[in-house]
Amino acid sequence: MKLVFIIGNAAVGKMTVGQELAKLTGLRLFHNHMSIEPVIEIFGSFNRRAIERFREVVFEEFAASDNYGMIFTYMLAFDLKSDWDYAAHVAEIFTSRGAEIYYAELIAPQEVRLERNNSENRLLNKASKRDLELSRRRLIADDEKHRCVSREGELKFENYIRIENTHIPPGMAAEMIRDRFKL
Repeated sequence: MKLVFIIGNAAVGKMTVGQELAKLTGLRLFHNHMSIEPVIEIFGSFNRRAIERFREVVFEEFAASDNYGMIFTYMLAFDLKSDWDYAAHVAEIFTSRGAEIYYAELIAPQEVRLERNNSENRLLNKASKRDLELSRRRLIADDEKHRCVSREGELKFENYIRIENTHIPPGMAAEMIRDRFKL
């Protein structure tokens, strides 16, 4: 079993690269909005506890399955201990069952991410992003509030790749991840 975390800032391309990586490898994609959107639809607003409980069930059941592996996308705020703890918790669910963990960080500047924030694929898969002005304001506010890009050399994971994907198509970024980790 394998777990590939794709981390990065808002609208950097985590889901899109994850979709391409899933096509190349047979890993199953669980992008973060697959748990966020149904909870918003049911509750009428963002409910962190419900989202985390939903994810917990998916992670536990998947880690106990015979599947090849999962791709999970996550916007990790490097300045929040709670985000580090959550990522470690998710990894532990999988490693406790013998899984290998991989980390791919995607990086692009805000102006590129603001363009990607309006992409057809993003809006198709993330209903909560369809209010473009609100989504734009949240992206900018998140950038001001949290650090969602690692510092050079900060991450010491054994299985880690950092990809500046401003000028790299999603399929190529996925190939880089696949090849680096021999998926």
